[in-house]
Amino acid sequence: MTRAAGVVPLVGTLAAAAALAGVAVFSASSAGCASPGQYVQRDGYVELVGGCIDPKNLPPAPATQQAPAAPGQQPAFFQQ
Repeated sequence: MTRAAGVVPLVGTLAAAAALAGVAVFSASSAGCASPGQYVQRDGYVELVGGCIDPKNLPPAPATQQAPAAPGQQPAFFQQ
């Protein structure tokens, strides 16, 4: 009887994983985007070119920028 008690949660977990995977595949296939876009590296930065992202829907970039950390030092947000 104890063996069945261990199998039931496993079956439930596998069923939930399969359902979530199915939802993910359905969502991706029905997104309606003709061009999924691609990542291109330019000047040391990776940039998404193409795709269904509308720049008007993205939040604006922060107005102030921090100076880059010197080589071998942690950025300011890691220092305490």
